[in-house]
Amino acid sequence: MEALLQQTCVPCSGKSPPVTDAEITELKPQIPDWTIIEENGESHLQRVYKFRDFITSLAFTQHVGESAEKAGHHPALLTEWGKVTVTWWTHAINGLHRNDFIMAAKTDQIAKQFS
Repeated sequence: MEALLQQTCVPCSGKSPPVTDAEITELKPQIPDWTIIEENGESHLQRVYKFRDFITSLAFTQHVGESAEKAGHHPALLTEWGKVTVTWWTHAINGLHRNDFIMAAKTDQIAKQFS
């Protein structure tokens, strides 16, 4: 995960290539608690974080949102009592980009503040 945390997101356009299978093999072990899911024919990274109450879930969501805004790369966030589901994918390419793995690692780092 440390290697991903050292990287920054790069601007992504519809012409940016999605990650290859070889890149997924390299990157996925760095974020082992994340799952690659298929939604509407697109690959997404998803993880559910558990918290003690709604206020903590909301605070975590706010921190992830601030990090996403700084990076210019935004997830889907579902905030519920005691949990937050975070889903990363790159809308411009309808799939996974290296940025998604970087932001997943950053999300894990944020979650450590709330455990």
